[in-house]
Amino acid sequence: MKEYKSLIPKFSIVKEKSDFKKVQIKTSRESYDYMKEFYVGSMEIYESFFIILLNRANNTIGYAMISQGGITGTVVDPRIIAKFIADSLATGLIMGHNHPSGNKFPSEQDKSITAKIKSMASYFDTSVLDHIILTEDDYYSFADEGML
Repeated sequence: MKEYKSLIPKFSIVKEKSDFKKVQIKTSRESYDYMKEFYVGSMEIYESFFIILLNRANNTIGYAMISQGGITGTVVDPRIIAKFIADSLATGLIMGHNHPSGNKFPSEQDKSITAKIKSMASYFDTSVLDHIILTEDDYYSFADEGML
């Protein structure tokens, strides 16, 4: 076995305290209301992608910002979401991102990334319960529209 001088990192689960209370999410409206708090002051400035991690009873066990982009888009890497699913042992996932333009309807890229993440999450036995597109005054729910 070839040995190198450099050391490898030890990976561990690191949790931080947040200002968000544990809640049970049962509807798309509750998802929107909960996620909207992630965007205080930034909803109409730049696009950001968040996930809410849930247990089997749909209680929140954590959340994470996956990416923050510009006015018209943000890059979402499913591998980062997979890390948070594995670290938290989540059985449910709600995704959400905002459209600074105020247009609540999904783009083709939104539909594509939703399908890709749903497929990836299935390998962890994690259900993608919804993908919410948020605007300041309204939202679009992939689950409500039969898109999941």
